[in-house]
Amino acid sequence: MYKILTLNNISIAGLEQLPRETYEIASEIQHPDAILLRSFNMHEMDIPPSLKAVGRAGAGVNNIPVDRMSALGIPVFNAPGANANAVKELVIAGMLLASRNICQAWDFARNLEGDDASISKAVEAGKKNFAGFELPGRTLGVIGLGAIGRAVANAAVDLGMNVVGFDPGITIEGAWQLSSAVEKAPTVDALLARVDYVSFHVPLVDETRNLINAERLKAMKDGVVILNFARNGIVDDEAVVAAIETGKVYAYVCDFPNNLIKNHERVIALPHLGASTREAEDNCAIMVAQEVRDYLENGNIRNSVNFPEVNMPRGEGYRIAIVNSNVPNMLGQISTVTADAGQNIVDMLNKSRGELAYTLIDVDQPVKDDLISALEDIDGVLAVRAL
Repeated sequence: MYKILTLNNISIAGLEQLPRETYEIASEIQHPDAILLRSFNMHEMDIPPSLKAVGRAGAGVNNIPVDRMSALGIPVFNAPGANANAVKELVIAGMLLASRNICQAWDFARNLEGDDASISKAVEAGKKNFAGFELPGRTLGVIGLGAIGRAVANAAVDLGMNVVGFDPGITIEGAWQLSSAVEKAPTVDALLARVDYVSFHVPLVDETRNLINAERLKAMKDGVVILNFARNGIVDDEAVVAAIETGKVYAYVCDFPNNLIKNHERVIALPHLGASTREAEDNCAIMVAQEVRDYLENGNIRNSVNFPEVNMPRGEGYRIAIVNSNVPNMLGQISTVTADAGQNIVDMLNKSRGELAYTLIDVDQPVKDDLISALEDIDGVLAVRAL
């Protein structure tokens, strides 16, 4: 029986991927094999020695101590792309809200007073203050072309916008999913100099912190619209507010309110709604539950932020999963120890990612505890499991 600890409410659609006859799931459970969570902050949490996997029902993993998990030989899974449509729709909505001054106009209308004739007269007199502009023919810059960034870029093309993207880490598979109409920018600065709108879809790391700052704002077009539905900290809020006052920035739309921006008339600050749809929550939970299950039962790894992708079909043998430091001669030592235990290796797959390596071995006999102990004793081995 596998034990799953949930640190947040996880969609029932996701939990249903874990059969009750083999999985015990609870928000309070001793000796969990895996943790499922959404926004819970794990950084100050004591990690149970029994833990084998962490699954984040979403894309970002800033709330998880990934380096600590790696040192313990624990993969961290996420759900990239499962919430892409939800975020895409909100980005498009944000562009429309900003371009047509809808929030300001709505605020004006709901504060009108007097009889209907007086309100009608005030509407005709006041509507000129909220005249906006249309999206077709304008240029959107998309920084980060993962699943969400691609969805935003493709939707903007369909709306008749010119789209330019930047992502030095885009995969071949990702590029195939991107509209051919999306132009590639050589640098962030080259993109920012051209756009009427810019939307960010990158994680918050040292390289992306304050990606939009006072210096970069100076080089942008006057009247630009900035959208941040990725992570707080990617945009320097103080610099953007100052740029709004000079007319450099027309509007700022983001998912991360604070005291500086929450009441600003040219800022639309939403309460972190990017993935807040039933569909997105279901999709994220289903994806990450399937990933964690495949890892616990078969040792396969898909969509891990710290481990390599590994998929080895199960045969008729008995499987061992080994996590180790990515250093020379580990496979040789692992093979020798396995052979010394009288086991014949019928299949093997080894992959590495950065400082970690991961090996699946199928052997022809049941795996005994003394073999597991011998493998654990190899210098550099972080975790061993018999499946």
